[in-house]
Amino acid sequence: MTILSALNTHYGRLERCGGVAPFGFSTESIAFALVLSPDGGLNSCRDLRDHTGRQPVGRPVTVPRTSKRSGTTPRAFFLWDNSKFVLGLGNGTGQPGITTYSAHAAAFRETHERLLDDATDPGLLAVLRFLRTWTPSRFGRHRLASALLDRNLVFQLDGDVDADGQARFVHDRPAARAVWERQVTISGGPSAVCLVTGRIAPVARLHPVIKGVAGARLSGGSLVSFNRNAFASYGKKQGDNAPVSEATASNYAAALNALLARNSGTKMRFGDTTAVFWASASAGGETSARNAEAVVAYALGVSRASSAYAAAFKSGWGGGGTFPELIDIRRTLERIDVALDPGTRIHILGLSPNGPRLSVRLWHETTLDLLLARLAEHWEDLRIEPRAWHRPPSPLALLQPVARRGDPETVPPVLGGEVMRAILTGGRYPRVLLTAALQRLRAGDPVTGPRAALIRAVLQRDVRHRGRGKQAGPSFTTGMEVPVSLDRQEADPAYRLGRLFALLENVQRAALGRVNASIRDRYFGAASATPASVFPLLLRNTSHHLAVLRRKSGTGGLAVWFEREMNEVMDGLDMTLPCHLHPESQGRFVVGYYHQRCARKPAPDAAEAETAAPDLPTDEG
Repeated sequence: MTILSALNTHYGRLERCGGVAPFGFSTESIAFALVLSPDGGLNSCRDLRDHTGRQPVGRPVTVPRTSKRSGTTPRAFFLWDNSKFVLGLGNGTGQPGITTYSAHAAAFRETHERLLDDATDPGLLAVLRFLRTWTPSRFGRHRLASALLDRNLVFQLDGDVDADGQARFVHDRPAARAVWERQVTISGGPSAVCLVTGRIAPVARLHPVIKGVAGARLSGGSLVSFNRNAFASYGKKQGDNAPVSEATASNYAAALNALLARNSGTKMRFGDTTAVFWASASAGGETSARNAEAVVAYALGVSRASSAYAAAFKSGWGGGGTFPELIDIRRTLERIDVALDPGTRIHILGLSPNGPRLSVRLWHETTLDLLLARLAEHWEDLRIEPRAWHRPPSPLALLQPVARRGDPETVPPVLGGEVMRAILTGGRYPRVLLTAALQRLRAGDPVTGPRAALIRAVLQRDVRHRGRGKQAGPSFTTGMEVPVSLDRQEADPAYRLGRLFALLENVQRAALGRVNASIRDRYFGAASATPASVFPLLLRNTSHHLAVLRRKSGTGGLAVWFEREMNEVMDGLDMTLPCHLHPESQGRFVVGYYHQRCARKPAPDAAEAETAAPDLPTDEG
């Protein structure tokens, strides 16, 4: 199923649940309602904004749909618009005070004169009379709040209510809806076969804008557009190059905007990519689809709220269970007594900004059970001890280790989409993920749990795809699995060198205490890339540090323990150290360093009590 087809189908599901506006309408942020008398006088101004946050925000209201305002000629909306069109007033651009917009106000008035030429409805007539008599000079006379400027406004007939007794806007009156539905029908362009539905219908020349993509323009961007001759063919213009009906274009845009809305619960971000996901209700019904979305939201880290799904997943991640068992869909169904179909179709769409348009970074269709199985493999690859996260990390948290100073804007642009694709398909993680993590370490960033886990995940997945037990060629890697926790039997030279470096650092800290620049600060990058040029120097310095420990009162046994640990590590190394380590081996070096530095020493036997090393203080950071 194509992206537009899947979104069009999802619109039908949302429409049945009342989650989107009907065809010809859209949901917009409205700040104020101008309350009119039947003769067109302005009686009052009703504040519709939500004041619970730091800044008041407009209320979502279903209004006649918008259209793009490209070019120099202003185009007005029907029965609602910005104050520049409704009142002819605004704050201007970088100018103090109030600016008059005569052309915008004239366009708004002419549009309504044309559409309401034969209107007899009291509400529509009140709007016409207001537009005919309103002048910007009356703004101060009515003491309208300056908050109206540059805000979206609607109209309301004083005292008008709906069947439930609630105040009703003019555009919601039956006569107004009839006028707009007739306008939508007759304003369509030439008809053609819709590429999405296969039906003959008027083609959308300009597709609706999509809002809510991080980094994109506040006014929104286009998912489908043709703005250059190179994108056109056979002399066709704009939407005629890929005919999509007006109704389908409106439907997919409404569905996508609903998914991208704030607090939608189906939206997440990783790198420069904003992704949305939704479930199909065609097989298991609406309840099953909602439950599937809740499971996916929790599994992807979108929802952190306590729920029955949290208990279902907790046993695998935090209770010591193996990861494949964690997301066995049948076990999950046994844990939670809700309607949930393992075969529910899941759609995931990733978008990133591209000027006035949007780029598709990711499009993936799968089933709930397969998606959870892929996530289980991903979490299994991320496993490391000591644990890097208390719960499965979200895709955005997964990219933090490769960001400079933790700033997500510094993550390479396409990396987020590539990582998410690897998670969803079970393919290899992008190689740039490993090199980016190593670059952060060479730049002086600490070896944290998330960085070590990310590096291990890249290496472990490569091993699984390459096949266990096979040599990796000149990369100085054995091709065997990467240990989850400290493995004293692991023979990989790079892993042992990482352990040795951690021991040398511990010796320095035990002998000298905290220093301005430790060997980790000075030599970690060089030791992990060119061991032969660094380790001889470090070993010579360590001999002096061990001598300091022997001379100090009460640390002689500690020196003996360090020597024994170092000998155990070095016994598994060749006499000739490698001159250069490839990125894969550098990654194993990091994992070995993390394991050795964070490992807890088991309690000593009575016979070894005198020579056992006490717990060393750590300076993680």
